[in-house]
Amino acid sequence: MRDVLLHSIKTAIEAGQIINTVYHTNFEVSTKADNTPVTIADKLSSRHIIEKLSSFELPIISEEEKNISDEEMQSIDTYFIIDPLDGTREFIKKNGEFTINIALIENREPILGVVYAPAISLLYFGMKHFGSYKISDTDVQKLIFHPEYSLEEILELSDKLPIYNLPNVYTIITSRSHLDDKTIKYIDDKRKDHGIIEYIRMGSSIKMCLLAEGKAHEYPRFGRTMEWDTAAAHAILKEAGGNLLEFKTLQPLQYHKKNFENPDFIAYAVY
Repeated sequence: MRDVLLHSIKTAIEAGQIINTVYHTNFEVSTKADNTPVTIADKLSSRHIIEKLSSFELPIISEEEKNISDEEMQSIDTYFIIDPLDGTREFIKKNGEFTINIALIENREPILGVVYAPAISLLYFGMKHFGSYKISDTDVQKLIFHPEYSLEEILELSDKLPIYNLPNVYTIITSRSHLDDKTIKYIDDKRKDHGIIEYIRMGSSIKMCLLAEGKAHEYPRFGRTMEWDTAAAHAILKEAGGNLLEFKTLQPLQYHKKNFENPDFIAYAVY
């Protein structure tokens, strides 16, 4: 499994370089059938990740495409699920808050995750019974310019998560592009329990990674999200002591759902 993690980290970094070449151009934006935006960066990243992960001979589900039929999906229990560019809206706004998400699902559980934010040099990764880690700034650049690194060398550059003690003031992370009325009401209700509430607005799966760092207590999300949006960061968060729970049942979110669609959920820094 360690070789899968190392390969996934290298693949995410390579995809990040591809995305960055588009990021600094005047790229075109198209609209998909579900009315969400897409760019050439999404497609190029997806193509590269699928090509690189195919050596493991496992099904690969991407937001942009999949290499397995719906019928075949019913009979598998282990597969990769990827978002080649999570936070396309942030990519279009050029605020840097977008990521590449690579996850491995086994028995409906995310057991490995890599989240890479190439524009702001943040790399998170985690694996079941292994822990979760963060690399940032110049240490990420070392991996880019010296790609023949081992997993042990990566760990030497990493900080184990969580890094911080939770804030004294109860802190909630919200989506930068999806702050709806239900989320605002949820935060208002939390004030009854905690008094003053601080909140952080952030794009993409970085939100759950900030929970894994210990920078906030929870991240509520109401409305449509997909498994490829959450799986990689979910794996990282779990290894840092948190979890992602379905809002209605407060049970851990499971994967391999019909149409890959998530229910409303709350992600917590401590579970």
